[in-house]
Amino acid sequence: MNLKWYKCGKPLLLRLWLVGSLLCLLSGKVSAQDSRRGPSLAVKTNALYWSTSTPNLGFEAGLGRKLTLDVLGGYNPFSFGDNKKLKHWLVQPELRWWACERFNDHFLGVHLHGGTYNVGGIDLPFGAFPSLERYRYEGGFYGGGLSYGYQWILGGRWSLEAEIGVGYTRINYDKYDCPKCGEFLGSGSHDFLGVTKAGLSIIYIIK
Repeated sequence: MNLKWYKCGKPLLLRLWLVGSLLCLLSGKVSAQDSRRGPSLAVKTNALYWSTSTPNLGFEAGLGRKLTLDVLGGYNPFSFGDNKKLKHWLVQPELRWWACERFNDHFLGVHLHGGTYNVGGIDLPFGAFPSLERYRYEGGFYGGGLSYGYQWILGGRWSLEAEIGVGYTRINYDKYDCPKCGEFLGSGSHDFLGVTKAGLSIIYIIK
């Protein structure tokens, strides 16, 4: 096992995590006597996901003083002009561990994801997946990863959350010659390593 990264200095993410944990302890946010402190149920929506024209809704429930279970679901049934489409559905559960208390400050997560898609005629920015503009892909995907996030209390029952995650996705696909009705060109699969979760979510605390 290569431990060179550790010997050369802790990565930025670990430094942020340690600083956040220290601040929580110094500010007295963690109470060993009150295992039920903090909210227990919230509903949320991811603004970044909406930017892809995908309606989405998430729920997060407390499992312990520092543990929560977050589940996000999204569904895009739309087709656009020139046969452009980004149709898909996605479910992404995540187990979170909070440095301070649940629904507040830094957290680390372990997430899974799975869904199906029907995508074609899309010209993605930065030249990503250029074949999507000419071909249509249809299939399913699954995988998982690790994530880091931070949640800000805005006041009342409202909060704001930012999160980024990386991991693995297995993508199975059927390929067609054009987005609408082209010739079937074959099936295949692709293994993806990279960003598997990104969010800027608005949260409402139910209780």
